[in-house]
Parts: sequence; structure tokens; C-alpha cells
Amino acid sequence: MADQSSVFDMIGPVMIGPSSSHTAGVVRIGRVARKILGKQPEEANITFYNSFARTYEGHGSDRAIIAGLLDFLTDDARIKTAFDEAETANFNFKFRSVGNASTMHPNTVRVVAQAGDRKIEVVGESRGGGVIKITEVNGFNVGFNAGLTTMILLANDRKGAIAFIATVLANDECNIASMSVNRKGKNDKACHVIEMDSKPPTVTVDYLKHLDWIREVIFIPDIDF
Repeated sequence: MADQSSVFDMIGPVMIGPSSSHTAGVVRIGRVARKILGKQPEEANITFYNSFARTYEGHGSDRAIIAGLLDFLTDDARIKTAFDEAETANFNFKFRSVGNASTMHPNTVRVVAQAGDRKIEVVGESRGGGVIKITEVNGFNVGFNAGLTTMILLANDRKGAIAFIATVLANDECNIASMSVNRKGKNDKACHVIEMDSKPPTVTVDYLKHLDWIREVIFIPDIDF
């Protein structure tokens, strides 16, 4: 899946510093995880890899990921006091670092977050200038940057599913920018990731949710929401 970034992305967003890679991008990864969880997390286990593992405290990546999970924007002054904000929200978290994960991007973070009986796992890369790439969601390989409205469908693998979903969205004039599918195996669980120019009507989302072979529908608005 092609990265959808521009020269303006690489310049970086309006943000609380010190670094677009180590702060703004990490806030955005946290916000994506928050949207996938669908609610305020109660607990989170966060692992920083490679370069992040060595610098996350000094560069504020630890506060940034917590701020994102609290749904703060990249320019929110509360990023600096994110730990205090988390304590007020009864949000508990732990950090771990892995300094030599050779197969991973230098700036990678894994978030395992939980609220009630719902638990999610998200892996993201901060690629510079606030640009991110989400590479894993709940054990499925994905590849989106949350630059467009993104719909994640967790479903049973079945013949014709891709064409069916695309047709449903097309009938509501939703323009699909990209679509990818990853599955555990034939006739097993599948994850459809669809990036669109606009959000489908609520009635379409409800229709997809009520299909017996679709387990969950998750929406992530574009990351500048």
C-alpha cells in the first residue's frame, strides 16, 4: 500500500516538541490506537523499539504516546503533563524498551491497550515530519498512514468478500483510495483495510455491521481530525 504523504507532511505538523518523529508522530500513533480501542483506555503496555528504545524518555515519546491514547492533538499543551492527565483519568500504563529489533523500523512502538473486556494491539512507525505508518492491528499485517478516512473490517474469510464490500461502498459514492486484505488462512479470520476520501453514510456502516460474516467495523477519521 503506497504511502500518501506530501511535502507539507514532511515539513511537519503544528505540534508540541521537541521532535516531529519522536513526539508528533507518536501522538498520532497513540490516537489511532485510541480510535481502534473505541474508548478511553484503562491500561496500556507500550514497547519502544530500536532508536525509540534509546531516546523515548529524553525526547518525550513516552508522554507523546500517552497523550495520543488520551486523544490529545499534536499541538495540545497537555502533552507535557500527559502522565498527570492519565493519573486523573485512572489510566495505568507501563513502558518497555527493545533496543535491537533488526526487522523493525528504527522508530517503532507497540501499544497493547485495554478498557473493560476490550483489548487491542497496534504497531506503528513514526517516519518523520509527523508521518506515521500503522503496520499491525490485532495481529494482522496492515499498512496505512491514517491520512484518509480508514475503515477496518474484521471478518470471516469468504469468497467474493472484497468485491461485495467495494460494491456496497461504491453504491454510496464512497471513493476507495486503497484496499488491502490480510487473513490468517483460507476460510479463517480476515482483516480488510479500506482508505476512502469520505466516510460512508451511517446506514451503510450499520448494514455492514449486521452481516453475519463481519465481526467488527472500525472507523479511523483522517489523522488531522
